[in-house]
Amino acid sequence: MNCLMRRSQNLLLWRNSCVKHRSTDAASANRNAATKLSYEEFIGHQQKQAQRSIVVQVSSEKSYPELYNYCSRFGSILGAHHYCVRQDEALHYVLLEYSSSGEAAAAIDSGVSNGDLCGVPVRSPFLWFRAPPAGSKRTPNLAASDTFPALSALDGGRLMESSQLLALVRGAQSIDEQVLLLHKHTRLNDLGIRLRFLAALQVQQAISGMFPSAQAQPFGSSVNGFGKMGCDLDLILRFNDDTGSQKSLANTDPSRLVFHTKENLSNGRSQTQRHMECFGDMLHLFLPGVCHVRRILQARVPIIKYHHEHLNLEVDLSMSNLTGFYMSELLYMFGELDPRVRPLTFSIRRWAQSCGLTNPSPGRWISNFSLTCLVMFFLQQLRQPILPTIGALAKAAEQADSRVTEDGINCTFARDMDRLGFRSRNQSSLSELLLQFFEFYSQFDFHNRAISLNEGRALSKPDHSAMYIVNPLEQLLNVSKNVSMEECERLRIEVRNAAWVLESEVENVALPVGEGERQEHSWGLLNLFKHPEKPLIRPNMFFKPRMVEVSDLFEQKELTPNPSTPHSPTSSSSPPITYKSVAVRQQVQGIKTATRTELKQIRGSSTPTKNSRRSSR
Repeated sequence: MNCLMRRSQNLLLWRNSCVKHRSTDAASANRNAATKLSYEEFIGHQQKQAQRSIVVQVSSEKSYPELYNYCSRFGSILGAHHYCVRQDEALHYVLLEYSSSGEAAAAIDSGVSNGDLCGVPVRSPFLWFRAPPAGSKRTPNLAASDTFPALSALDGGRLMESSQLLALVRGAQSIDEQVLLLHKHTRLNDLGIRLRFLAALQVQQAISGMFPSAQAQPFGSSVNGFGKMGCDLDLILRFNDDTGSQKSLANTDPSRLVFHTKENLSNGRSQTQRHMECFGDMLHLFLPGVCHVRRILQARVPIIKYHHEHLNLEVDLSMSNLTGFYMSELLYMFGELDPRVRPLTFSIRRWAQSCGLTNPSPGRWISNFSLTCLVMFFLQQLRQPILPTIGALAKAAEQADSRVTEDGINCTFARDMDRLGFRSRNQSSLSELLLQFFEFYSQFDFHNRAISLNEGRALSKPDHSAMYIVNPLEQLLNVSKNVSMEECERLRIEVRNAAWVLESEVENVALPVGEGERQEHSWGLLNLFKHPEKPLIRPNMFFKPRMVEVSDLFEQKELTPNPSTPHSPTSSSSPPITYKSVAVRQQVQGIKTATRTELKQIRGSSTPTKNSRRSSR
């Protein structure tokens, strides 16, 4: 009883501390509400920013003053960002943003081809700052240090070391602050977003001569607000404006002049594969920085994968994945609706990575997208929901929100959340939501129920997949179809373990502990990030180690020694069985002993005595 009373008091102290953090979070949320952009506004802003920018390779960050002085002749430079690409040695780059796209174009047009290399000259926003010609002045009229903007980022693309990140999180004052720090220092930063839109612009400009309406649109984690530092870039290449952006000629009369178009007689998928093969050749042969081009054209969504060596970036280019583009918009809207959504998702993803539940390569394990869907569904089904259902967004859609892909998939939903009239009254802190997430899925019936973000409730599972998450836009598909029964069971066990750990951490945080003592040890969120080789519980049905090898059961072993053949080849050549469990070894030894005893009794009863032999005579 005293233990329960002490535990309730600790929980009360923790809830009081959470209330204080809620007021701080609410104030910051109100400040951010005024600067929120819609998805189309965000994409448009980043595209214009890329059109005003160039990337220049320099010898080091010390070259920036000279670079600024030289490039200022083409226009006004608003900002500069430095980053490194580490190969055999560190390669230094500076991103310069001009005040207009015309000024950036003037800087690019002034570039010359590299005569030392036998390649086709290509106009590109990726340039190289070479040394001045011999005999010329190196830095004429060099600007004073107080007249040009300082570098906004120094090595801005570098990932924070794991030890540094953990030390930073360990020094937080509460679990809520730990979650926010983790999100702040692992999310994709401003420079990372800029570089990804520049990679898209390079592809778009490369084909703009023949296809002036073509657009290379980033989607996925690079733009939905859930991307982390170092994430891949997903691009979709479209040749007409069918991604939903506003038409500039919507109110004008249609032109009577029509372009001649070469008709494609083959089916759509085959034609897409042929087009992508051609674009793959163009990327491989001509675009600066593009290398390791791989064509994966037989997949459900054909893609071209390549590496950009000037950005240290992996890129996936597709031409027929509009549902992925619209799904990115949906996740962006969810992330913008409540400031707790993205930090909570980042912490859960980090936990899943530390447990070995997710993996960078595709396979039978749960993906980050499926894990994000689990978080969104959890936030929908709360007693006081934090997110609306996708079905409610679809009902609130207007004519301007209509989106239908070329495959006939309806991606229509309200783009304006204010029109929906959804307001969450949920005041739970991040640490409370994190604990509730683990408790919810530790009790969820994955065996019989499917998860639907469209309805915000569990449905009957339509097939025998280990985990079923209804694809929000293609509702006949299962997002988590790849997840095996083993991995689904692991998820159930790991969320239960995490709930136990976090609940004990909540009690420990409520206790008065010195700040120095807390910073010396892992506490709070850090205790969730355990090593995958040291799990608390493993389900016996899948993960119990074999106590004896199956092959040993079929080897011919002599159970009892035969005195007539003391030097039997079987008994002398057979190695002893090595058991992995002491208990099993003792059980086997007991069975052997009992077997020997029974054999002796059988042999004794079957051997006739002398008296019995005489009587028989």
